[in-house]
Amino acid sequence: MSVRGNAGSAMGAAGRAGNSDALEHLARVGLIAYGLVHVLIAWLALQLAWGGGGAQADQSGALATLAQQPLGKPLLWVLAVGLLALAVWQAAEILRWRHGWSASGDTRTRALKKTAKSAVKTVIYLALTVLAFRYATGTGQSSGSSTPQQTAAGVFGWPGGRWLVGAVGLVVVAVGVYHVYKGVTKRFLKEIDLSDCPAKATRLVTRLGQAGFPGKGVALGLIGGLLIWSAITFDASKADGLDGALHLVLGAPAGPYLLTLVALGIAAFGAFCFVRARYPERT
Repeated sequence: MSVRGNAGSAMGAAGRAGNSDALEHLARVGLIAYGLVHVLIAWLALQLAWGGGGAQADQSGALATLAQQPLGKPLLWVLAVGLLALAVWQAAEILRWRHGWSASGDTRTRALKKTAKSAVKTVIYLALTVLAFRYATGTGQSSGSSTPQQTAAGVFGWPGGRWLVGAVGLVVVAVGVYHVYKGVTKRFLKEIDLSDCPAKATRLVTRLGQAGFPGKGVALGLIGGLLIWSAITFDASKADGLDGALHLVLGAPAGPYLLTLVALGIAAFGAFCFVRARYPERT
């Protein structure tokens, strides 16, 4: 068989895997897992807002909190498998849209946008999968993973590293702004098929998206802002993740109230993921 034939066979297999019922069901579990992570982050953010903070209010803190609960370890294994299925599903989407890369006009633009979006989601889901596996196996706390400050410090040592950190920050801010835009304009409704959804359920999905996407967008915008500030000041200690961004909100005037609003938005996004698992994605 030729190399081209092997490549075509591999893409065909990936496409069949992406459309398989088993993977679709696992991806639904993954969406629920993704939603649960956001709900736990929201809970940690609320504790932080009102003086009961302990664990980091980010993905690591959420999974660490889950690991400490009864049946937490088995549930983490389920979440890890579901998140891995989500990553595979998005990777299959990249191959599914590959035929449009060589097209022209709107078809090519749409294919490239879908591909870029699926690629970013694949990376995010894979990172969460690794994190979930670490906590499921009890190595989450001792994994030795780098902090945002350590990562930024390492990148600063590269040629043009300062500009790269700033560029990443700008991208994260842009993604945050887009999340807010999606929530305000209800653009997220164009991405899911609600044709069989009852009117009450449609209203629920709409309200959750309107609150959830801006809430997550604000958090992402703050993370990106910290990265940009780190690049401007050439100070890696200024770079931080979600936990640092939420602490920044807490330090603002009326911080606990603002942080509560952000936490409720993140919780709404998590609930949106729960509902999203019920309905298929538009193609």
